[in-house]
Amino acid sequence: MAIKFNQHKGAAQKSSITSFQYVDGDNSFRLVGDILARYVYWVKGENDKNIPLECLSFDRNNESFNNKEKDWVREYYPDLKCGWSYATQCIDNGQVKVVNLKKKLWEQIITAAEDLGDPTDTETGWDVQFKRVKTGPLPYNVEYQLQALKCKTRALSEDEMDLIADLKSMDEVMPRPTPDAQKELLDRIRDTGSNEIDETLEEEFKVTTA
Repeated sequence: MAIKFNQHKGAAQKSSITSFQYVDGDNSFRLVGDILARYVYWVKGENDKNIPLECLSFDRNNESFNNKEKDWVREYYPDLKCGWSYATQCIDNGQVKVVNLKKKLWEQIITAAEDLGDPTDTETGWDVQFKRVKTGPLPYNVEYQLQALKCKTRALSEDEMDLIADLKSMDEVMPRPTPDAQKELLDRIRDTGSNEIDETLEEEFKVTTA
């Protein structure tokens, strides 16, 4: 649909997505909405810029590898392995944020839910309380420890309910790219280097710096 002159912005608009930031020590958030199940490859470009590309062989809905779509990353980088990368949304400090889940933490949340119930329920859900503990000098030397005894059930407040009144599905927040769009990005990475990727593609594929 075309837009009126006085409504146009003149350029691609940046997403308003805010990500939850894990910190050492105590962390807390309230999970809301649905869960995005996916696996991603991390493709390294120039200047050590990591680009997360969704594995299109993995079916988000069935949580299984069905190989129904062309996986161009595997074609271009046959030795590269994809990894678990589930995401959802949470309320943190009065804001709705996207939280990229940590696998070990998520497994603990699932276990705790057997006793505490669905953590995303607006009436009977519970705040996820956990610690992030450094176990060594390297970035991946980290443990996540759910503090189940501190995870108390509570109904969301009126303000929190207002925050999620128009909550989007994770499929809308992080749309699945088409094989053609993914191939276009891969071609650009190989031809020009990741530091020269068009900003609209950066936004589409959620390019981040490691």
